Amino acid sequence: MPAFDPRTDYPLGARRPDLVRTPSGLSLGELDLAALRTGRIGSADLRATGETLRRQAEIAAAAGRPQLADSLGRAAELASVPDDVILAVYTALRPRRSTADELDAWAERLEHEHAAPGVAAFVREARVAYAERGLLSHAPTGARR
Repeated sequence: MPAFDPRTDYPLGARRPDLVRTPSGLSLGELDLAALRTGRIGSADLRATGETLRRQAEIAAAAGRPQLADSLGRAAELASVPDDVILAVYTALRPRRSTADELDAWAERLEHEHAAPGVAAFVREARVAYAERGLLSHAPTGARR
C-alpha cells in the first residue's frame, strides 16, 4: 500500500478505506447492518479513532485550513479520553462555572493524565479569555450550588 498522502487521500473512506479502522480494529468494510444485527459491532465501533482524526487534521492542513486542522488535532487527543472526563471539562468551561485555578487544574490533568496537550492549551487559552471578560467564577467548587 502506498504511504498516506494528505493532499490526495481525501476523502479517506473513499480513497483510502484501508486506513480507516474502528476503535476495536475493525475495517471500514466490516461495518455493515449484518455486523450490527449479530452484535459483532457496537456503538463504540462507530466512533472515529485518534489515528483517523490525526489523518483528517493532516488533510485539513494540506488544504490550507489550519483552524480545522487544529480542531481535528484536539479531537484526536480527546478520542481516548473517557466520556465522563470530557463532560466534566465541558461543564468546567461554561462561563462562571470554574475559577482560574480549577481551569489550570483541568489543563494539567488533560496534559499529564490524558496526553492531550492541545486540549490543555485550549483550556488555558479559555482561562485567559474568561479572565479578560469577567467570566471566571470566584467561588471554590464546593461553595457553589
